[in-house]
Amino acid sequence: MTEDRVRLRPSWKAALGAEFDKSYMTALRQFLVGEKQARKVIYPKGENIFAALELISFNEVKVVIIGQDPYHGPGQAHGLCFSVPTGVPQPPSLVNIFKEINDDLGSVDRTLDNTRGCLVPWARQGVLLLNSVLTVECGRAGSHQGRGWETFTDCIVATLNTSLSGLVFMLWGGYAHKKGAIVDRNRHCVLSAPHPSPLSAHRGFFGCGHFSAANRYLEGHGQTPVDWFQIE
Repeated sequence: MTEDRVRLRPSWKAALGAEFDKSYMTALRQFLVGEKQARKVIYPKGENIFAALELISFNEVKVVIIGQDPYHGPGQAHGLCFSVPTGVPQPPSLVNIFKEINDDLGSVDRTLDNTRGCLVPWARQGVLLLNSVLTVECGRAGSHQGRGWETFTDCIVATLNTSLSGLVFMLWGGYAHKKGAIVDRNRHCVLSAPHPSPLSAHRGFFGCGHFSAANRYLEGHGQTPVDWFQIE
């Protein structure tokens, strides 16, 4: 896995290019090659592994949402945390995210329903939908944790933190809270809440108001707010 074999925008290559030459990335590439040779089914498809970085330039990032690892069911993962491809049923956490958006920002004329769940339009508006681990084996949640992806995505968070200012970090659940602990609260807006999973959403994700809070912060810093109702 070298940077010339990964489809990244020039801005991301400039920010992260050195990572692809490091020993942990070499070991990660060898692990993924071995998984493929063992005929294991890995999600997302190879061309979508870095989709979160392909859809948005480094300097266009306005909001960062951190997930854990990709969905491990067939047809669900496509490289953006919490998102599913068009036509795929919404997973429970995404159902709860949409419920919170409706409660926070919705109106009679604007609501999200359960018929769509592709968040590519969010990415095109400057939302980085970043999983901490970028691959997973089919049917085995967390199976690629501890293989090097966390080091790579830690670098992404750290580089965004130091190179840009005025970002909104949405940290949902303990895993994301730890991932975002390095973020400078004086330089960026950090919004923390429980995970939107049905197991924890009732503990404070519902009612957190993160989507309106993010837009208020962006507008206050001269940025265009995100239209959270734009989905595919």
